[in-house]
Amino acid sequence: MSNFLKHTKSYFNQTDTIFWAISFSMSILSLLLLLSVSRTSDFGFFRTQLLAITLGYIGAFVITRSDYRIIADHYIIVATVCISLILCTLIFGTAITGNSGIDAKAWLKLPGGISFQPSELAKIGFIVTFSKHLSILKEKDELKSFLNVALLGAHALVPVALTHLQGDDGAAIIFFFMFLFMSFAGGVQLRYFAALFAIIVLSIPILWNHVFADYQKQRIINQINPEADPLASGFQQIQGKISIGSGKLFGTGLFNGPRVASSSVPIQESDFIFSVAGEELGFIGCIIVILLLLLMLLRTLKIAALSSDCLGSCMCFGFFGVVASQAIFNLGMCLSILPVMGVTLPFFSAGGSSSACLYLGVGLIQSVFMQRNDDDLNRLV
Repeated sequence: MSNFLKHTKSYFNQTDTIFWAISFSMSILSLLLLLSVSRTSDFGFFRTQLLAITLGYIGAFVITRSDYRIIADHYIIVATVCISLILCTLIFGTAITGNSGIDAKAWLKLPGGISFQPSELAKIGFIVTFSKHLSILKEKDELKSFLNVALLGAHALVPVALTHLQGDDGAAIIFFFMFLFMSFAGGVQLRYFAALFAIIVLSIPILWNHVFADYQKQRIINQINPEADPLASGFQQIQGKISIGSGKLFGTGLFNGPRVASSSVPIQESDFIFSVAGEELGFIGCIIVILLLLLMLLRTLKIAALSSDCLGSCMCFGFFGVVASQAIFNLGMCLSILPVMGVTLPFFSAGGSSSACLYLGVGLIQSVFMQRNDDDLNRLV
């Protein structure tokens, strides 16, 4: 027993304990919120989240026992697995119809009635492969070449296009913003970002007329005035705002929210988990949720600054991109600032695939921290 405690203490001394503390705090709060959501049912959301978090931490531990550079050296295997899984969803995947007509064929049915969403694993895979791509170009001082920047864009276009074909445009948007964050951190020149912005602006008419689905157009239109269609397209956001506002300063109390108990907000366990925090924990609870996310983002940037190489810092910015973009889009749609787009709140929303894979990202960041003084780039054996 004493040896186990000694090894455990030694392990945590090598890692960033502050980063662990933040992730543990979010895990506990997530479980409490989902326990409240599940209290009138069979506690399925709670059990799934508990299992996902447990598996995620096991995966994170395994990753920290390796070297992120060794993982990145196997980028071809990582890319092949992730792309193959997403392609499988296009052929064998299950479509889950959600709110406002979303019909995303983004899940694989596994034995035991378990559903797995490969795009969540692909986000972590993209952190690995795109970071490796960027670091190779930066080491060779080839990031100024238009061709190489275009190839980076082509690299990012693969997951963006595949998730769009699934019907999961929320995931496609997250991949796009991961690409932006990582490219900026890797040193891609600002003129390329300006050119990309100009292309997007000029493409808006084409996107509106030939790419956006009818329900997506309706969501954007309704965003101007959700109350114009309070019983259909505006229903979810209106009910979410009512729940958040009903909590006032301190909330109705954990497990005591009447609107949570009656499931007044559609998909409150996932896309609108923030409404549960608002109703039961009030303004104070909402601030705690946002503060925990902000602390994790700031700590990730700190570890990026400590990284011994470009690969490690790019991985940190990739993880930063996932958490920051998902948090901004989710909170934006919960507060009716942005249209609903099926993006979950990282570390808090229900969703076994998302939760477990996010903790794999935590493991990558911890690995970067643990190798921060390894300037000679020696590999672990």
